[in-house]
Formats: sequence, structure tokens, C-alpha cells
Amino acid sequence: MKQILIALTLCAAGLVHADAVDALRDFGRDVKSGKANFTQTVTSPDGKRKKVSSGSFEFQRPNQFRFAYAKPFEQVIVADGSKVWIYDADLNQASSRKLSDALGATPASLLAGNNLERDFTLKALPGEGGLDWVQAVARQSESTLQSLKLGFKGRELAAMEIVDGFGQRSRLDFTAVQANAAVPAERFQFKLPAGADLIEQ
Repeated sequence: MKQILIALTLCAAGLVHADAVDALRDFGRDVKSGKANFTQTVTSPDGKRKKVSSGSFEFQRPNQFRFAYAKPFEQVIVADGSKVWIYDADLNQASSRKLSDALGATPASLLAGNNLERDFTLKALPGEGGLDWVQAVARQSESTLQSLKLGFKGRELAAMEIVDGFGQRSRLDFTAVQANAAVPAERFQFKLPAGADLIEQ
């Protein structure tokens, strides 16, 4: 009887984990645009230092997105489908580069790209913190990320966790998620503010 219960528990757990992979596949296939608020917590490799920032995220497939950090510093990252700009309000400085050079198998391509299964191998992870998790492993060997995973609450994207090549951990928790919300095209166009320096890479 005990073995049967264990087997049923494992089967049930497997179904839940498969759902997280399915939820990400559905997100990649069915959600063509959207918007959300986010809180980002960056933790140092030793786990002792944390920085918290917040802002909003908007996207339109393929490869258009806007991360607008509001606190503690203003910064905007905009991709229009061919180029990506990063603007730092404090420095009044922007940088730009070709999207193909900047995107690759990155968290942004996972959220706003059009080729989820081409760029990533997906693997179900155990549930944690009330979320179902899926790991996305970049198929490109030159990826600088140690790990990248997404958390879903049911079918809704709730969190993303990234560990970079130096062991620094970044977690984004999403709220007020609006899947397939209409986002004006101008949100993905970057206009250089007056007097700002532009560095093209």
C-alpha cells in the first residue's frame, strides 16, 4: 500500500511538473503581447548583498519589448525588433546594438522571442514557493548564464530566476500580468532624449 501511495505521489508530481513546461510552451505560442509590473531582486554570489528594483515590462512578438525600471534608478531597455537600446537617465546616456547580437538565448528572448524550442531545451523542476517551475537551458554553448528558470501559477507567468556566469542571482516577480493586452507600437520605439549621449556598439 505504501509503495502504491508513493507511486501515485510521484505520478501526480510528474503531471504538475509537465504542466509547467506546457504552460511555458502555451505562453510562447498563445501570448503574442502583454504587460506586467515587476520587482527584481539581485543577490550577490555569496548571498549577503541584495539590490531591489521595480518597474514595468511590455512586449510584442517577435522581439519587441520594453523594460522600464522606475526605482531606485530610472533605466529603460527597448527593443524594436532590429535594435536594442539601453538608456540610463542618471547618466543621460544611451547605448544601442543590433538585436541579433544582443538577444540570442537570453531571458528577453524567452519572454518575447518567437523560437522558444529552437533556442532552449525545457525541463520541469519541482514546485517551490507555490509556483510550478521550468528550467530553460540555452542550446547555444556560448550562453553566459548558469541557469534560467520560470515560475508559473497555473497558466500565468509569475516569476523568472536567472543565475549569471559569476553566480549572481536575479529574480523577477511579476504582478498585474495582462496576457495579449494591446500595447501601442510607439512603446517599442526609442527616442534619444535631448542632450543625451549615444554609444553605438
